Amino acid sequence: MTYGICHLGIVPGRSEASDRAEMVTQLLFGEHFEVLDQQEKWTQVKLVHDGYECWICSKQWQHISNEEVDRIVKHGTYLVGEKWSHLIDVESGDQLPIPYGAVLPNLANGKLHINNKQFLYKGKIAAIPAEMRSSAITLINTPYLWGGRGPLGIDCSGFSQLIYRQMGHWIPRDAYQQAELGIPINSTNEIQTGDLVFFENEKGKINHVGIALEQDKIIHASGKVRIDQLDDTGIFAKELDQYTHKLSCIKRILKI
Repeated sequence: MTYGICHLGIVPGRSEASDRAEMVTQLLFGEHFEVLDQQEKWTQVKLVHDGYECWICSKQWQHISNEEVDRIVKHGTYLVGEKWSHLIDVESGDQLPIPYGAVLPNLANGKLHINNKQFLYKGKIAAIPAEMRSSAITLINTPYLWGGRGPLGIDCSGFSQLIYRQMGHWIPRDAYQQAELGIPINSTNEIQTGDLVFFENEKGKINHVGIALEQDKIIHASGKVRIDQLDDTGIFAKELDQYTHKLSCIKRILKI
């Protein structure tokens, strides 16, 4: 089995081996994956943390050995705890910008390495589990971007996945997959901060997810990461004076 690691800040993951293909997700620095297929310009990968499959540019990743993977797993996972930070390449002195939620593999005493390259990290490390509200608010006003998982653009399920990872829980990539987890909550009157709230389209298919802040507030990515009112009908946008999303179900994964 061949493994690789994302060695750049944010890398697009596409549905097919083409620059024109849909961006279905993004890889963040330090996330590792199984290599499924290799072509000259494109590599098909399966992310270890959520099993998601996509194609990435062959210039935007590095091979890592099975021993390196074992080392990463053994040392646990440290995450970037601020919207943007950077690494310093020890050899060249170059800076590498890395986003909120990026993985810091083998971090020890402010240093980490990928293969033979060593970096310095002086930024904030996320406390795991992080405080839910402050973690979610970090990305407020981040633009919505289909397939996005970073502070320059993020989609609804990418947002919930990233915030839950800061809480120490690795959940699937897509909203319909996330909806299969947790304990059902019957009403918004029973909501607790951190509950996942799912919404459906006219055909009853789940097409949106957000994170409850309290019984009547939700933070979610729709146009941008924003806070809106929530009730048993769905999401109510004050500035539009209308409901924008129809409630489907509520699930509790975290005990806060």
